[in-house]
Amino acid sequence: MMREARSTLPSGTSPTLPHHLRPELGGIGFGGAAIGNMYTEVDDDVAEAAVRFAFEQGIRHFDTAPLYGYGLSEERLGKALSGLTGAEVRISTKVGRHISETGGDSQADDGFAVQGRCARFDYSRDGVRRSLESSLRRLRRQAVDTLLVHDVGRKTHGERHDEVLRQVLDEALPTLCDLRRTGACRAIGVGVNEIEVCVELLARADLDVILLAGRYTLLENAAALDLLAEAGRRGVDVIIGGPYNSGLLAATDRPGATYNYRAADASVLARAQRIYDVCAAHGVDVGAAALQFPLAYPAVTSVIIGMRTTDEVRAAIERILTGIPPALWAALRSAGLIHPAAPTP
Repeated sequence: MMREARSTLPSGTSPTLPHHLRPELGGIGFGGAAIGNMYTEVDDDVAEAAVRFAFEQGIRHFDTAPLYGYGLSEERLGKALSGLTGAEVRISTKVGRHISETGGDSQADDGFAVQGRCARFDYSRDGVRRSLESSLRRLRRQAVDTLLVHDVGRKTHGERHDEVLRQVLDEALPTLCDLRRTGACRAIGVGVNEIEVCVELLARADLDVILLAGRYTLLENAAALDLLAEAGRRGVDVIIGGPYNSGLLAATDRPGATYNYRAADASVLARAQRIYDVCAAHGVDVGAAALQFPLAYPAVTSVIIGMRTTDEVRAAIERILTGIPPALWAALRSAGLIHPAAPTP
């Protein structure tokens, strides 16, 4: 099943693409949370221009979710990519939440600057189907390439984790298998921020893809190695999200202030500063190293980068195409910042 699903997913290296598109960009994807007004509002025209520019430059994978702006990200992607077929772009979206009106001007507390909407967890069979139907309307599509169960894990659900995991295994994932079989999606998996739940699900479910955000990065790369090895043994593709660790490694000159969507503590900032110091000594942009590092692991097929403007798209492309001297990777490993078992580009 995995090999069949993978073979139907087009890559950015198709010979039918216009000559100016660069196959090197097949390793990066457009993260749609930012154009869902994550933390701050973005104009429709600005967001849609960023999506179109990314496609024009050769980016072919666009990742979104109903949570991102409570449907706003999907709406903007759908408009910007309308007219393009599934052979031209790969869209991944997610299930596991129901979007509804909050009433009045009340503001949900999920980090999105969108008034009047909220998201509630729903991993039921009917919830999964309703979620996909709504996503397809917003995306203006009959099917998507990849469909992921969103945000499962003990840190996310606390004492309800075991109950939620049972429902995901009994209802959500079997429903995704049915949708995959009927052609509503081409690959299925999970999109999470937690390693442990990926390990649990790999052993118990038929997954094609894991989207793991923030857990295999230049900042933290030891804990996920066993998971990546197991995914590789099982033929499960891994997509890495959050390569900048919520903005900590995004700036060119110094660490950012946030990690895991919260204020970074002193120990995290100190480790990030060491990365900046080593990169500065070798004349390398930290962001370039952060984007390229995860792609060296064989099971990792792409890295998803949050982008909201054409300038951010341009910067990401420059970073992924930047040449990095082998001496930098050796120095980072020598400093204990890259685990001995983690491969480097």
